[in-house]
Amino acid sequence: MWYNNILETIGNTPLVKLNKTVKDIPATVLAKVETTNPGNSIKDRMALKMIEDAEKSGKLKAGGTIIEGTSGNTGMGLAIAAVIKGYKCIFTTTDKQSKEKVDALKAFGAEVIVCPTDVEPEDPRSYYSVSSRLEREVPNSWKPNQYDNLSNSQAHYEQTGPEIWEQTEGKITHLVVGVGTGGTISGTGKYLKEKNPNIQIWGIDTYGSVFKKYKETGIFDEKEVYPYITEGIGEDFLPKNVDFDLIDHFEKVTDKDAALMTREIARKEGIFAGNSAGAAIAGLLQMKANLSKDDVVVVIFHDHGSRYMGKMFNDDWLRERGFLEDEKLTARSIIQKREPQEMVTIDSQKTVFEAINSMKSLNISQIPVTQQGMVVGRVTESEILNALLENPAIKSEKVESIQSASFPFVDLNTSIDKISGLINKENSAVLVECNDGKIEIITQYDIINAISG
Repeated sequence: MWYNNILETIGNTPLVKLNKTVKDIPATVLAKVETTNPGNSIKDRMALKMIEDAEKSGKLKAGGTIIEGTSGNTGMGLAIAAVIKGYKCIFTTTDKQSKEKVDALKAFGAEVIVCPTDVEPEDPRSYYSVSSRLEREVPNSWKPNQYDNLSNSQAHYEQTGPEIWEQTEGKITHLVVGVGTGGTISGTGKYLKEKNPNIQIWGIDTYGSVFKKYKETGIFDEKEVYPYITEGIGEDFLPKNVDFDLIDHFEKVTDKDAALMTREIARKEGIFAGNSAGAAIAGLLQMKANLSKDDVVVVIFHDHGSRYMGKMFNDDWLRERGFLEDEKLTARSIIQKREPQEMVTIDSQKTVFEAINSMKSLNISQIPVTQQGMVVGRVTESEILNALLENPAIKSEKVESIQSASFPFVDLNTSIDKISGLINKENSAVLVECNDGKIEIITQYDIINAISG
């Protein structure tokens, strides 16, 4: 048996029992692993459904251009379908999304426009607004609008819900889903509730999103909205696909807990899933007191871990955000292991001769250059020597005449591996920006001292 094209392979994804990550939960916990779809995410289901419905209604015509605001996964589903069906794609996304997602969309021939995250949805620079503007400007174009297009929910009502019901033989008691557009939880939940009204539908939200408070109070609170790191869930507006009457409870999960659990799923279950899966399991653990040994919980694992290699699966990225604390040396521990010291600097308006004297008296080989208290550059022994050989009179000139670019800046959580990589022939040190605004310098000697000490 073979398939006529890749679109026929969408759906019928496996349901896999989780063990180590959920050992403290009394219920049976099953993951609906959507990474086996051709675009490695659940969004393939609704992307194809939206296109097919638009073709039937005449909104999408032959040779047309699909324009959509997407964090990557919906774009991937749309792009794959567009390749098979002969459409062009233009996607807008936010600068919060991982580079891997953007590159994956481009791999299928799509044009991708990256927009700022920290703006209101109505702002003309937002990825929602830019996609709407392009739809007006580009001839023969169609915008699926995954947030408000109810074909999104319908795809899961027709596919995901029935699959889960059949795979659990009707034993499912709880559905746990990270909520973004709302299509997955609403469509799947609607089908399951029709089969058994007692099934609990739990949505996973993130701090900085409006869903949980709106569900519990009916109030859309703009003060709840602020930037967050977790990808694929939460929103700063209310998509039409989110059926709040159908969702029994929203649970908020921190960026840190979501990121660390994403890694745990790979290391403890052998399932390479994305950020929303980590958020879902972290949220489920927070709600474990509401579960019993007879419960059967299905958690949606939306997408693939390969889309997050530069983020949740990158140790330095986690350390920079204070999410990862391990035994590996960091800038903080390197500074703590040495004697307290004041960083010596020289003002850019001082003379080269004064810089030479400072370096000689303090027995140092490099010195950061400041301007009005801010580090703007550096001078080193070799740079001074080269300048003097070329022009001995330069020692009476200002330091700014020979200064070069500043040493690289890192933060306190940066690992020794990254610091060592930054220190080379061009950079003999790095600067560390501390929480109190103070600047510290780390040299090769400091690294050797920290390792050997």
